[in-house]
Amino acid sequence: MRGPRLPGRVDAVRPASQDAGPVPRTIAPALATSHPAFASWLNRLAALAVFLAAWEVLAIVAGQATLPDPLTVLVTFVRALPRGLGWHTMVSGYRVVLATVLSVVVAAPLGLALGQSPRWDRLVAPLVYLSYPIPKIVLLPILLIFLGLGDASKISMIFLILFFQVLMVVRDASQSVRPELVHSVRSLGARRRQLLRYVYFPACLPAILTSLRVSVGTAIAVLFFVESFGTTAGLGYYIIVESWGRLAYAQMYAGVVAMSLLGVGLYIVLDVLQKRFCGWVDVGRL
Repeated sequence: MRGPRLPGRVDAVRPASQDAGPVPRTIAPALATSHPAFASWLNRLAALAVFLAAWEVLAIVAGQATLPDPLTVLVTFVRALPRGLGWHTMVSGYRVVLATVLSVVVAAPLGLALGQSPRWDRLVAPLVYLSYPIPKIVLLPILLIFLGLGDASKISMIFLILFFQVLMVVRDASQSVRPELVHSVRSLGARRRQLLRYVYFPACLPAILTSLRVSVGTAIAVLFFVESFGTTAGLGYYIIVESWGRLAYAQMYAGVVAMSLLGVGLYIVLDVLQKRFCGWVDVGRL
């Protein structure tokens, strides 16, 4: 004689085919929930799709003559890369990367020194206070007079903009380092140089990379402006002189895409550097 059926026995012997149905409908949300990086890339792809769709609609409304569709610009971009666009992109990349490296090399040690020396900070603070709010782009004619029309004036212009950003951030970050961290390392026999290297600089590195990420857009905009005249190389020259000046709008948009990719590439590099060398910041937020 068969015993009574238990309520849980039906679920225990349910055929596998009955559970296979809802899995495809829930796999994407499950991956997005368990893998934040996957969800982040999904959001980026969705934003890119919306942007391209809006571009396509605007191209239909405005007309192909003034606003080519994304496919036309992509084909022009690929064809123009070996015909000069790639060279102009490398020249622009060289200028902005060199200016960025110089700004960090010069401003980071100076910011650490100002943050750790109240005396020097009192002496330099008035100069920084007066010069920081000045729009650095108005100094371009002066740089052109003293440095000429070559790379020196263009790199110096971007350097000045990034220099003050990094200087202020490093000085403030070094002043906000917790005293107990300094005392604990100093109790082990560390000297001033070792404190700067192993305590203050690592503590300021996230702020440095964040300030550079914020300033990438400004640096690219200034790069476009300084390359639009007085030069024969660079994306600014390619967009304004070689494309817009000849009414080659497809090439002009290809140059805009190249400059945009340059900015996005720099942003991604800085983001990777921050995750590589400052991963402890994200851990501390958990």
